Amino acid sequence: MRNKKVPLGIRVALMIFAATLLAAGTRAVGQESVLYSFTGGNGESSDGKHPFGDLILDSAGNLYGTAASAGSRWAGVVFELSPVAGGGWSEKILHTFAKNGVDGTEPLAGLIFDATGNFYGTTAAGGAYDSGTVFEMRPSSGGSWTERVLHSFGDGENDGVNPNSGLTLDASGNLYGGTPNGDDNGGIVFELTPKSNGIWEEKVLCSFPKSPISYSAGPVDARLIFDSSGNLYGTTIAGGAYNYGSVFELSPTAGGAWTLKLLHSFDFNGTDGFGPEAGVVFDSSGNLYGTTSGGGPGKGFGTVFELSPATGGSWTEKVLYRFTWSAGTYPTGTPVFDSAGNLYATTLQGAAHNGGVVVELMPATGGGWTENLLYNFGSGTDGSTPWGGLVLDSQGNLYGTTLNGGEDGSGTVFEIAQ
Repeated sequence: MRNKKVPLGIRVALMIFAATLLAAGTRAVGQESVLYSFTGGNGESSDGKHPFGDLILDSAGNLYGTAASAGSRWAGVVFELSPVAGGGWSEKILHTFAKNGVDGTEPLAGLIFDATGNFYGTTAAGGAYDSGTVFEMRPSSGGSWTERVLHSFGDGENDGVNPNSGLTLDASGNLYGGTPNGDDNGGIVFELTPKSNGIWEEKVLCSFPKSPISYSAGPVDARLIFDSSGNLYGTTIAGGAYNYGSVFELSPTAGGAWTLKLLHSFDFNGTDGFGPEAGVVFDSSGNLYGTTSGGGPGKGFGTVFELSPATGGSWTEKVLYRFTWSAGTYPTGTPVFDSAGNLYATTLQGAAHNGGVVVELMPATGGGWTENLLYNFGSGTDGSTPWGGLVLDSQGNLYGTTLNGGEDGSGTVFEIAQ
């Protein structure tokens, strides 16, 4: 039976979409350009609406992503944006999901490429049990794409339901991800392995206990990552020692099982962050970085944190940055590093227009980090409420999506040139 809880991302987006944004001019440190405004909100267009996830970039400079709703069948789309000679970008819908269809509904996360140019994603609903899917998209002759469901969630008590997060590939072509909910658990971490007959087999690597509060204890909107030794790392929005979320490690054992280890439990203590909704990233020294959607001193608008491995197998957390209203509030996207070691992140709200921001954090000489507000959303058609993270091209330009705003109020794809 499907867990009837509405996915977290949809609930928060509806709350934000109902809010009234402040109006005024935008102070831009980075040069922002709206590459595309979605039109799925006008009731007539076959275009998507409300892109939650981050984007991926191919070697030709094309962008790919998902929009959670609308489309010709009002269940979301997979789209491609291609640069046009002479300027501008052209959108192409690669797949439209069917409402309550077996191909999936409500794609909330971004996509991932494999080595042959296929990409993979998740939907929060739909599938054989209306509890979400993992899907594959393959390019076909003539420029079309073919979608195939690799797994439908909700098949049995031990399976997860309603995946909000993207996927991770290992070197053997296996897929890994998490779900925030389960019919008999608080979410899972799973592996999907391709078999010779074309079927993909699911294995549950970790099953989280149900949380005593309304949030689930499994990964939410958080892509997992590998280290060089084959260990997986991720976050939970709740759970941990204080039930305010955690960073965890999953390590494979010789017998095929995986061992769960909590690296840090967040605590609502006025200093630490809480409720991480984004994933974590490594730096070149093996330290982990991420964001929390709340916490820090004062009103608790979120943090950027670092976890460093210490002797004896423990990890030490350090809060690098605490968000304030003037600098953006409630970060939910996974941060990204550039080649110089600067960190980039988005927030859902805050700053002068309450439409969210893009920020750059630069390591300072002698320790500490300095913030640079690159862009402040919400002045009009520029977009507002960026939920997902960012992607960098080879020139250091940043690309992302906003849930709302744009010409039709249905969200945007934007670029920030530096």
